[in-house]
Amino acid sequence: MPLTVFFITNNPEIALIAESAGVDRIWVDLETLGKAERQRGINSVKSQHTIHDIEVISPLLTKAEMLVRIEPWNAHSPDEVDRVIKAGAQVVMLPMWRTVSEVTEFIKAVDGRAKVSLLLETKEADACLDEVLKLGGIDEIHIGLNDLHLSYGLTFMFELLTNGTVERIIKRIREKGIPYGFGGVSHIGDGMIPAEMIVMEHYRLGSTRAILSRGFCDQTQPLDEIRNVFKSRMIELREFEKNIDPARFDANREEISKRVNTIVDKMKHA
Repeated sequence: MPLTVFFITNNPEIALIAESAGVDRIWVDLETLGKAERQRGINSVKSQHTIHDIEVISPLLTKAEMLVRIEPWNAHSPDEVDRVIKAGAQVVMLPMWRTVSEVTEFIKAVDGRAKVSLLLETKEADACLDEVLKLGGIDEIHIGLNDLHLSYGLTFMFELLTNGTVERIIKRIREKGIPYGFGGVSHIGDGMIPAEMIVMEHYRLGSTRAILSRGFCDQTQPLDEIRNVFKSRMIELREFEKNIDPARFDANREEISKRVNTIVDKMKHA
């Protein structure tokens, strides 16, 4: 089965272009609390999406699911969960969780009305994962490489792939039969670590989910260009997936490790 891919946008026209090209989930991102401070100096997306965006986009979608990332758990979260589900969220994602009780309250708030998605991106979440996995009611877990590498004080997010952290986390999730994914991918041929190498690592690790990064499509381009880019790059991605050779997994993993080590060395000496 091909990867289930997500694209972050609050533009209805771009959402429909992405859906038409074969994107499986449109992601409206409400997370803002603490993000700018955590990721200061990091070239990452700082969303300005709203619940109104869910209300506008969700009714337009005919094939793609509406995924909504809420704020990190806080006193207002039960109300936020209720509002995003009523607005049309089919999958609700909890970011930056650190405790079993936060996940418990999140599952309770969703109450079976949408899919429960956990974004594992803190070392505290990693530490309590075994207890969280006992809860039940979790539909999927995504490992957020950007914040998780910051949480562990690492230099480059893909170190989590080469130092065994992602594989260790995945092993525990897989044992419970819960679908999982990690990080994001750019278009084939692009990325500090080329996208095709990361896609192969998804397949080696049994991941079934990936975010399409900003590098996959520039949303500031004219719509006709965005339409062409999405169509061609989704075709490239799916064709690449069809031709993945498991016999190359080990060599690919070794090459990723070499490239990550080189990048980390350069970043530390910059």
